[in-house]
Amino acid sequence: MIRRLLQFFRGKRDNEKSLREEGPPVAEPEAPAEAGGEAPPSGRRRRRRRKKPVEREGAPPASVALAPPTPWALDDFVVVPEEGKTRFHDYDLPPEVMHAIADLGFQYCTPIQAETLSHSLSGRDVIGQAQTGTGKTAAFLITLITALLTKPRPAEHPVAPPRTLVLAPTRELVIQIGKEATALAKYSGLTVLTVFGGIDYQKQRLQITAGPVDIMVATPGRLIDFQRQKAVHLDKVEILVLDEADRMLDMGFIPDVRRIVLSTPPKEERQTLFFSATMTPEVNHLAAQWTKKSVHVEIAPEHVAVESVEQVVYLATAKEKYDLLYNLITNQNLQRVMVFANRRDETRRLTERLKRNGINCAMLSGEVSQGQRIRTLEDFRNGKIRVLVATDVAGRGIHIDDVSHVVNYTLPYEAEDYVHRIGRTGRAGAKGVSISFACEEGAFYMPEIEALLGHKLECVHPPAELLIPAPRGTVETSEQSRGGRPPRSGSPSGSGRPRGRRSGSRSGAKR
Repeated sequence: MIRRLLQFFRGKRDNEKSLREEGPPVAEPEAPAEAGGEAPPSGRRRRRRRKKPVEREGAPPASVALAPPTPWALDDFVVVPEEGKTRFHDYDLPPEVMHAIADLGFQYCTPIQAETLSHSLSGRDVIGQAQTGTGKTAAFLITLITALLTKPRPAEHPVAPPRTLVLAPTRELVIQIGKEATALAKYSGLTVLTVFGGIDYQKQRLQITAGPVDIMVATPGRLIDFQRQKAVHLDKVEILVLDEADRMLDMGFIPDVRRIVLSTPPKEERQTLFFSATMTPEVNHLAAQWTKKSVHVEIAPEHVAVESVEQVVYLATAKEKYDLLYNLITNQNLQRVMVFANRRDETRRLTERLKRNGINCAMLSGEVSQGQRIRTLEDFRNGKIRVLVATDVAGRGIHIDDVSHVVNYTLPYEAEDYVHRIGRTGRAGAKGVSISFACEEGAFYMPEIEALLGHKLECVHPPAELLIPAPRGTVETSEQSRGGRPPRSGSPSGSGRPRGRRSGSRSGAKR
């Protein structure tokens, strides 16, 4: 009790001393009575509500004092020359571009970057054959930004046409290219706009017509829609980039792409950068049509796959594959894994079963809405999702760092897709692991994959501890909620067989 009293009086004394030093509080003047109203009662002050400042999107909060930007000089970005490697310093790049490259931690060019920049920075057309994950996106973006910075913007056009255009086959790839363009143009003051389907049409139209666009990244279908509505004109495009031309050919986009290319200036008046993972006769024909005196740059796919990715192939029956996957994830405590299957229904059933076993996962396939795709990729990128189960819609153009493992739950039908899948790991100089399950059906796809890689893949039997039956989960799946049976322990989606009615069975008959 005595101790508490002493603490009380000591605190009271300190408060009185503080008041003597600071002086008495100064009363604010009372506000005069408003016309037609009553004055506030004596001794009471009316509290005036302050208006909350309106903050524009992208602007810092009004109450935050912004620190002056940190001075940066090229001399601060030191990269020691190494034999056989090309530095970004070796090119005459603007300081704004070098500053962004330094922020991104780039030091030495990848082979496709070194080969491409040597020609594209001088204005030459380039035909590049390279897989995703080789750094080709940064190669053509650095070219675009450098060209835009070294050449002043021409007179304004009524609908502000883009100065450069990048065409890509999928929404995911367009979003990723847009992010990289924004990062590399961070200090340039250039505007980057992505155009793709699946989101609000009018909102994108307003963005297109709001002001000058320096770099437009678009899917062919949505861009054609805006052209029909005369919301965008491409007659002032200075540089045209066609990314993953073989994929656009496979997806049936070439008629739209041809119409878009014809609406840009003639090839003699623009620079064209043409990239494709494979160079089939059809792709070569398109490249010859749309480029002029082009330089051909080729990065062999086996270099992409082998150098940074450890490849493991497990021989397993269709009934063993789910147990094998579950034990791989749990026994090795894998935290950022991409699992690939060939069909939407396979990814759906596999995702449900992993969730039922308590594994934090999400699905990425063509049946997922665009908004959900974007949220899923961001959550996976930020570590909120442990396992991403995907079809090949995510195999190309999705750049997510620190993916430690890629699992081919079902081997792809096309050998090129195998290289694209395993390219999701082992990026930016990091090491990655690819694990493929070769079941009875998948074994038929192995020869084509090995032919593309240029070497044999060693197939081994999985250790016994990886084949222990997975526990039966407790989380209800969508199949159970619809009254269907949950997947049996030995029959995940890996069998590759759809769940349709058996031949000759009638609707409603028992199996």
